[in-house]
Amino acid sequence: MFAFITIGTNDLKQSSIFYDKILSPLDIIKVDVAERYIGYAKKDNFELIQKGKYELIEFYLMTPFNQQKATNGNGTMIVFNANSQKIVDQFHQIALSNSGTNEGLPGPRHGQHYYAYVRDLDGNKICAFASD
Repeated sequence: MFAFITIGTNDLKQSSIFYDKILSPLDIIKVDVAERYIGYAKKDNFELIQKGKYELIEFYLMTPFNQQKATNGNGTMIVFNANSQKIVDQFHQIALSNSGTNEGLPGPRHGQHYYAYVRDLDGNKICAFASD
């Protein structure tokens, strides 16, 4: 359905440090770095991306093209898949220990599903989700 998702940031370096840490337990790594953006993808796709399969990059941090301040979208949320509830817990703990803010403690919601919600350094709402 989606090719990739991009979120804006006002401090690419600090946001990169934050996302490097919280995405690590999800096996998502930094794979492309440029002056205005950083791309992330599943670790399993790294070699293919290095061979030119850039369409496998699914998440970007970016300074706004129009050079205006990045703002978070009200009602907008990005949800990352996690392989287990333990990884959702790690995601949440790492986010909070790296200046993220809590938007919903890890726990079950909607039946069997397990979620944790945080806001990043720019106020973007992000979530980790496991279905086990």
